[in-house]
Amino acid sequence: MATYKEIYGSTIEVVTSDPENPVTGQIWYNSTDNVVKGAAATTAGAWATEASMNTQKRYLAGAGTKTAAMGFGGITISRTTDTELFDGTSWTEVNNMNTARAQLGGTGTQTSALGFAGSTPPYSALNESWNGTSWTEVADLNTARQQIGNAGADNTSALAFGGYTGSFQGLTESWNGTSWTEVNDLNDARNSLGGTGTQTAALAIGGNTPGVTGNTETWNGTSWTEVNDLNTARLGMGTAGTYTSALSIGGEPKTAATEVWNGTTWTEDTDLNEARQTLAGAGVSNTSALAIGGDNPANPAKADGGGSVGSTESWTGAGSPVTYTFTDS
Repeated sequence: MATYKEIYGSTIEVVTSDPENPVTGQIWYNSTDNVVKGAAATTAGAWATEASMNTQKRYLAGAGTKTAAMGFGGITISRTTDTELFDGTSWTEVNNMNTARAQLGGTGTQTSALGFAGSTPPYSALNESWNGTSWTEVADLNTARQQIGNAGADNTSALAFGGYTGSFQGLTESWNGTSWTEVNDLNDARNSLGGTGTQTAALAIGGNTPGVTGNTETWNGTSWTEVNDLNTARLGMGTAGTYTSALSIGGEPKTAATEVWNGTTWTEDTDLNEARQTLAGAGVSNTSALAIGGDNPANPAKADGGGSVGSTESWTGAGSPVTYTFTDS
């Protein structure tokens, strides 16, 4: 029988701790644990429970990545300006927004983000820019609204779409770092929808038309096109990823459902550990994301009588390498 070295041209590496980013097929000997380990591709995604936010909140906005995320605004007992940063391990409270609001849009990164629209009440057109340290009020949206969809790479490039102004909206506005410009409307006017992607390549997902919908539309920088629907219609979900690699997380009616978008269709995958609605998402693809806060009416530890939670879960999607241990059984 051929040895490992004969097959792969090298011996098994000896390390004192597991590699931070192993690749599929990699094998090593962990001398601290005294075991041989390896990395294999997962066949299904998985959610892992992380440290909770310092303040429980629902109807919040999120931005950033799985290991460098933001959660801001929302409702605790009342609307809040609270802003927290996640470093992959724990949440830290930082400088608050200037205006308390919920049901707002949020896009960008942990060092360059936007928070816009929302319920103050009533409907808001306010737009605030985050520079990694503090929030600054910048030019308002053209149309005040709440329960909005959003996409964007940073605080200089964003898209705001849908929402509610007393009626269901298909309005879409594009942000260039200085001002908002109205562009082509959604095909399906709605509020409480999910959104992800960039200013020129975005997804609008689900929502309320009225009536819960699974409708999905793609934005190419000029117009919206209807594509394949979610498997389960819902509103108030968390979202993460890009135009071609996205997640729809939780939502209302309260669910733990997770669906993966591959650029063409939605596929049901592993559920959240905690079912919830009106949560936020962060993440760069359908294999790496974060589910943040939300509303779980069944939560026995709710702080506000409305079910706000600070729960955080991290997502590792199917196909990602995960560490396993060889045993002699």
